Amino acid sequence: MKVLKLSAQGLPQSWISLEQAVLHYAADEVRWEVGAQVAVFRGGHNAVTGEQSVITVSSIIGTKGVPNINPFDLKPGLTNGKLFARDRNICAYCGGHFREDELTREHIIPFAQNGKDHWMNVVTACRCCNHRKSNRTPEQARMPLLYAPYVPSLWEDFILRNRRILADQMEFLMAHLPKSSRLHS
Repeated sequence: MKVLKLSAQGLPQSWISLEQAVLHYAADEVRWEVGAQVAVFRGGHNAVTGEQSVITVSSIIGTKGVPNINPFDLKPGLTNGKLFARDRNICAYCGGHFREDELTREHIIPFAQNGKDHWMNVVTACRCCNHRKSNRTPEQARMPLLYAPYVPSLWEDFILRNRRILADQMEFLMAHLPKSSRLHS
């Protein structure tokens, strides 16, 4: 289970472990929290009062301070898992829905024609369509794209990064997606 760590302004920073979240709570760096309480950690007893320390971790935390990076300048890393999730496991050529192990990263402009490996030049394709298209462009292969590629937003990237998102975390992230996002489907 991961905790969604946000900046104090509410921008996603990272997915962190429960242990990392506890460190933020213990250092008094959690400015606010939302979502469900996902874990309770019990520590030692105070020598004076005898009270046991308890830290309750929420699924989404906003931490103090201003991040030293502008998250809007970040380009999401391209992985097959994120690509297939962005494209909903649907082949861009035949429109079929496939399991991940049946899919490939397909370069619209192939490497053989100086195509690059970036979000705007890749789509999800089944093995059959990828083989059929080969080292040609969709136009050359007479295989039109059924959907256009796009670079995921910061919010989409956080959804695409984590396969085990809690319902309240997903609701929070989905509320910030661009209206054009395929993840709304």
